[in-house]
Amino acid sequence: MTRHVYDSLLEAKRLGGKRFAVLVDPDKAERDALLQLTDLAESVGADFIFIGGSTLLRDNFSECVATVKSNCSVPIVLFPGSNKQVDPNADALLLLSLISGRNAEWLINQHVEAAFAIKHSGLEVIPTGYILIYGGKETSVTYVSQTRPIPSDKSDIAAATALAGQQLGLKLIYMDAGSGALKPVSSKMIKAVKAEVDLPLVVGGGINNEAKARKACAAGADVIVVGNALEKDPLLLHKLASAVHDFAEANRV
Repeated sequence: MTRHVYDSLLEAKRLGGKRFAVLVDPDKAERDALLQLTDLAESVGADFIFIGGSTLLRDNFSECVATVKSNCSVPIVLFPGSNKQVDPNADALLLLSLISGRNAEWLINQHVEAAFAIKHSGLEVIPTGYILIYGGKETSVTYVSQTRPIPSDKSDIAAATALAGQQLGLKLIYMDAGSGALKPVSSKMIKAVKAEVDLPLVVGGGINNEAKARKACAAGADVIVVGNALEKDPLLLHKLASAVHDFAEANRV
C-alpha cells in the first residue's frame, strides 16, 4: 500500500513546511459550487482536499468524491464521519479514532464495521487521533458523537490525550474546534500538544482569516484545514492558502 499522503505530512513536519487542506462536507456540496471550489483549490496550490462530515443526510458521497477527482489533481483524503464514508476513488483515508471522547462507537465500533470495506478499497490508511476542542458552541460532531470536547483552556488535557494517542500507535493527531466554531484551537494548546508528540499535527475549525492561519502555523500545526469559512466565501481560499504557504517558505529548515 502506498504512503504518499503520510510521507508528505512527515516531510512537512521534518522540514518545517506547512500543508493546506480544503474540507468539503458532502451534505453541503452542490455540484456547481464544488466545481468552483476545486478549481480554486488547484489554482492556489492546495495540498489536499478532505471530504467528509459528521452526518450523511444525502446519498451523494461517492458522487462528491468522483466530482472532485474528475475536476482536479489535488490528492483526496477522506475524513469520514461514519463507516458509510469510504470510497476507493480517493487517495487516502484518515482512520479517525475520537480519543477526546469516551463513546466506544467512535473509538472502535465504526472502525469494525468499516474494516473490510477499507481493506478492499486499496486506500492509504492513516490511523488518526481525533481530538475535539471546544470552539465556543456545540457543533455537529459533538452532537452526533455524543461526546464532550476538551475545554479550550485545558491545554494539559489536550497534550496528555495526544500523547496517549501516540503511545497507542496512532500516526497523526487532528485537533478540531468543529465546523463553524466561534474560535479556533488556541496557540497555547497547539504548542502544548506539539511539545509532547512526535507526530504530524493537523488543526482545523474556526480558522477564517489569514491571521488565524498564521498563528496556528507558528504554534506548530503542520496542516491547516479550512472548510466552513470557504462555504461562505470561496475566494477566501487564495488568502488562506497564501498565508500558510508563505509562512512555510519563510520558516523552511
